[in-house]
Amino acid sequence: MTATFPDTTVSTDRLVLRPYEEADIPALVEMMNDELVTAWTGVPHPYTAEDARDFVTRAAEAERTQGRGLVLAVTEFLTQRLVGTVTLQRTDWRILGTEIGYLTAPWARGEGYASESVLAVCRWLFDEQGFQRVELRTAADNTASQQVAQKIGCVSEGVLRGAGLVRTRAEDSAPGEAGGWTETRTDLLVWSLLPEDLDDAPEPGSDADLYDARSDYGAYADWR
Repeated sequence: MTATFPDTTVSTDRLVLRPYEEADIPALVEMMNDELVTAWTGVPHPYTAEDARDFVTRAAEAERTQGRGLVLAVTEFLTQRLVGTVTLQRTDWRILGTEIGYLTAPWARGEGYASESVLAVCRWLFDEQGFQRVELRTAADNTASQQVAQKIGCVSEGVLRGAGLVRTRAEDSAPGEAGGWTETRTDLLVWSLLPEDLDDAPEPGSDADLYDARSDYGAYADWR
């Protein structure tokens, strides 16, 4: 029998992390077409409503039911507006370890939502699911994502040379243009979080967890 994560909801004072719903599709399309999301992730570009529908109705749930991980929509508690996404992937059930990734909608950056949601999921993994290791990978030039890893208490473990792909836009391409993006190889910085690393971490949503807009771009992850 395949081990799987429960179909769950994780909450903080400001956020509700829950499974995606079809009503999220328009906001998901808008979020995924952001320039920074395109640059740092492997999502299709342009990201269409058909892409979003397949993700919401099939791919996201398949990650959970096939034991690979978990996909959670991050929403504001008060407005229920889509803030971002947190994913667990490449889960190893033997060692109780998984890799976490995230991204944040452009309008929500600068509020500390990325670190708050990632920290909440890590606490849930350690406290309720018995996990012993969470790994986070950031592209070498994505200093914003590295700030999030450092703030929640992750420990830097090293560099995977040439292990990732990011995208850059040609100088003569117009914003919103479908083409004009080139994939380039990048080093990945590997971070880890163990249960004992959270002893001194801020509680999700605390003042210590708020950052400027540079810290919510997104961790390197396979968002295809």
